[in-house]
Amino acid sequence: MTVKSHYKSNLRDIFFNLFEVLDVQKETLGKGPFRNFDEATAKEALKNFEQVCHEKIATSFEEGDRVPLRIDAQGNVYLPEGLKKSLQSYFDGDWHRMNLPERLGGFGAAASVFWSAYEMLVGANAAVGLYVFGPYCAQVIDWFGTDSQKARFISNIIEKQWGTTMVLTEADAGSDVGAGRAKAKHLHDDVWEISGVKRFITDGDFDLPENIMHMVLARPEGAEAGTKGLSLFIVPKFWVDENGKMGERNGVYCTNIEKKMGIKGSSTCEMTFGERGPARGILLGDKHDGIKQMFKVIEHARMAVGVKSMATLSTAYLNALEFTKDRVQGPDLMRAMEKASPRVRIIAHPDVRRMLMLQKSHAEGMRALCTYCAHVQDLVKVAEDKGDQALAKELHLVAEFLQPLVKGYNSEKAYDLLAVSLQCFGGSGYTQDYPIEQYIRDQKIDSLYEGTTHIQSLDLIFRKIAKNGGQTLMKIVGDIQSTLEKKKAGALLEIEYDALSRALADAQGIMGTMMGKMGESYYHVGLHGNRILLSIAELVIGWLLVRQAEVAIANREKASAEDRAFYEGKLASARFYCQNTLPGLTLSRKIIEKSGLDLMELREEAF
Repeated sequence: MTVKSHYKSNLRDIFFNLFEVLDVQKETLGKGPFRNFDEATAKEALKNFEQVCHEKIATSFEEGDRVPLRIDAQGNVYLPEGLKKSLQSYFDGDWHRMNLPERLGGFGAAASVFWSAYEMLVGANAAVGLYVFGPYCAQVIDWFGTDSQKARFISNIIEKQWGTTMVLTEADAGSDVGAGRAKAKHLHDDVWEISGVKRFITDGDFDLPENIMHMVLARPEGAEAGTKGLSLFIVPKFWVDENGKMGERNGVYCTNIEKKMGIKGSSTCEMTFGERGPARGILLGDKHDGIKQMFKVIEHARMAVGVKSMATLSTAYLNALEFTKDRVQGPDLMRAMEKASPRVRIIAHPDVRRMLMLQKSHAEGMRALCTYCAHVQDLVKVAEDKGDQALAKELHLVAEFLQPLVKGYNSEKAYDLLAVSLQCFGGSGYTQDYPIEQYIRDQKIDSLYEGTTHIQSLDLIFRKIAKNGGQTLMKIVGDIQSTLEKKKAGALLEIEYDALSRALADAQGIMGTMMGKMGESYYHVGLHGNRILLSIAELVIGWLLVRQAEVAIANREKASAEDRAFYEGKLASARFYCQNTLPGLTLSRKIIEKSGLDLMELREEAF
């Protein structure tokens, strides 16, 4: 790269996942809905975008953190100039069109390619990556909107790069979205007047686009309580008339910018509707189906958060790796008692190697999980294009099952491992001389964004497992069993196969135990939901890493010296994860089997 930045990408591993393990060039690229976006196009796009991320996006990483956002008396929010330039370079390169369908002016890339690109975007500069959801919201309008609404908004959002937000949270409601008190009063046709205050609205206002479309959940007068009574409205910052022309200022304003621990370049706003004049909104689809419509946005955001966590851990690991290869301190442990023993680079120390492999195996495992989930999303569209609705439905359930793992596991585990990254730097990591301290602050929000880890756990257990009688879980179990039965690498991976087999048995034991305990009390799910989510995610990641090891063994003999080292690293990641992470499922199983409800029976005064 011509410009040195904090960001360290891993395009080699991205290509390995896409083109060697998942074979997207055979399965999805150039086929069906992706017929005009083939392997060569995908590789060239990702290579070019990697360069943009290093040379344009990553350059404002520190500035976005250290130059405060400003808000004026009219509620307009102003970004640091460098951050605006980085964001503008994304739109100038038409990267926002990557996975839009061609009929909407996009390039028609597969989800697996898009999320691989998004990994590089948020790894280079997480704040920039949160400002670019306009095109996806345009698709949501395309799915649910009326013809007149589509003509009114979609082209403006895509061609003029208008901003968009998702507006759910209220101060008194928090994650309990159904307790929201924002109101909607019907004016005429599909036009409503919105009133209320929303909080923690990501990028609620910023000064790059000329207009911002707020996707707002509010309760129409007389609607039932809870989430079922909510409707989804498009509330523009500047009103948009029936012909798509921008008009007068609408009554929605940013009334405060949150002062946060991290990701400071992203403007997290309090948004007030109707206080400084009427805030008009358009009922999406002219239909009261708000929570279902908004969930399309939420699911996309959850995937983005999981990818962001993985990307942050990956660049943190590669930064730590570089430091440990350069930093000289202490003698080799085998010669520690010799007074004249030479000092060595710290990558020679066993504990440092342990910490590095802990990060490497998890970062690569998380990438495998994200890419696999995106690949299944692609297979859904290919099946639909072929008219195979039964297969599409089955695959859709698998993709939905994987999403809380992507979001919940990656966000939770990455935070733990970023502390390990910092440890590799010693005291230097605690300073702003290196990016790791900002990585930690910028990433922590991920376990809170779009539903906390426990919300993901409850979603996994109640909606993705129990609701369909565990059929989707059994589909994944069947795929893992198939890998174990075939044992492509035989004795070469005997340790990995044995560890995966035991982890599978432990996961099945955990779920069997929990199904019985649920009959006693749902409190058991509350107490162990996170443990279950982490265990299932680790099982799936262990399986994916074993599959990667099989591919690495098959490809390494014909590889160049550089690639041979890469494949050896893949084998090392799989073995380390299988030996050091998968045994944790045995402990989780024992804890759950022996657990009771003592904690729920304890008097509050005892805490």
